[in-house]
Amino acid sequence: IGGFLVMWMAAGFAMLEAGLVRSKNVTMQLTKNIALFAIAAVMYYLICYLIMYPGDGWTIPGWLGAFGVAVLEPVGLAPDKADALDYASTGSDFFFQLMFCATTASIVSGTLAERIKLWPFLIFVAVLTGVIYPIQGSWEWGTGWLDDMGFSDFAGSTLVHSTGGWAALVGAVILGARAGKFGPDGQVNALPGSNMALATLGTFILWLGWFGFNGASQLAMGTIADASSVSKIFVNTNLAACGGVVAAIILNQVFYGKVDLTMALNGALAGLVSITAEPLTPAIWQAVVIGAVGGVIVVFTVPLLDKMKIDDVVGAIPVHLFAGIWGTLVVAWTNPEVSIVPQVTGVIAVGIFVSLASLIMWLLLAATIGLRPTQ
Repeated sequence: IGGFLVMWMAAGFAMLEAGLVRSKNVTMQLTKNIALFAIAAVMYYLICYLIMYPGDGWTIPGWLGAFGVAVLEPVGLAPDKADALDYASTGSDFFFQLMFCATTASIVSGTLAERIKLWPFLIFVAVLTGVIYPIQGSWEWGTGWLDDMGFSDFAGSTLVHSTGGWAALVGAVILGARAGKFGPDGQVNALPGSNMALATLGTFILWLGWFGFNGASQLAMGTIADASSVSKIFVNTNLAACGGVVAAIILNQVFYGKVDLTMALNGALAGLVSITAEPLTPAIWQAVVIGAVGGVIVVFTVPLLDKMKIDDVVGAIPVHLFAGIWGTLVVAWTNPEVSIVPQVTGVIAVGIFVSLASLIMWLLLAATIGLRPTQ
């Protein structure tokens, strides 16, 4: 069920992006969203799962997982087949983890909208979901070197959201801005989206899906303790989103004299990203604060990117990268078993790896088939 909810987030990303791009680009954006989901699923089966969850089959222990096609086994293997668990998964686990992989690719789609050709984007998605995402994910969730040093990322503020954010940021720098976004004198020109109702619907769909994203990451509900934990995760997840919205609309009123809908929408998403690294241990008031800081991050970093001439169509970099970093670091505040050093190490390590790997891919694609349409 958690997997179903996270899968529904694909619809949320599609609607959010369809609403925030211009009418002439809606069909292409929807095409990219359904295609990236399908490619992510195939790549997750063919290569990603075993790299990310290698068991005892590490290619380079702690750093690089196993290579091979995922094998699904039923629950309750006979004792003489216990070793097969190192390379096997129940279907429910495989399906649930796949949805996180697809989410990472969706983040890139929104940032680079309206100016990247279909096929280079899809090739990058294949590499991101098949190789880049699982390698860094294995460092923590696959019990790799980051897990050994105490790094903690419950549902993926860094491993999912910042990973997509780093890939998107590098792509945006290489690709450049949309025509007309920035004037010759440095002015920022608004390019209004096609449908704010769709964008709002997409945000609410994502908000709903996040209950599966965070709640089902408890990975168990067979005891009263687990069920209680899932319920608290639901509460904290919801209130972090609310904190992000409230902070964003208040700051917009204070600094700009009016409330901006897109900032409110991204405030909610930033709050959700911020609580994703640790949605269980915070007190409810802490969850509100964590989400509110995510909303503040969005309000200040969206114009910062404009000043740096980085064109992020849907605001995915502030929401997923910057709020993801914040959410990962603040775990050390709410979880007494986690210290700040491994959290900082994880943020830096994932950032460097994903950025360099993405840079190589984007430059390779630019030099071969090209990234931008000719007209």
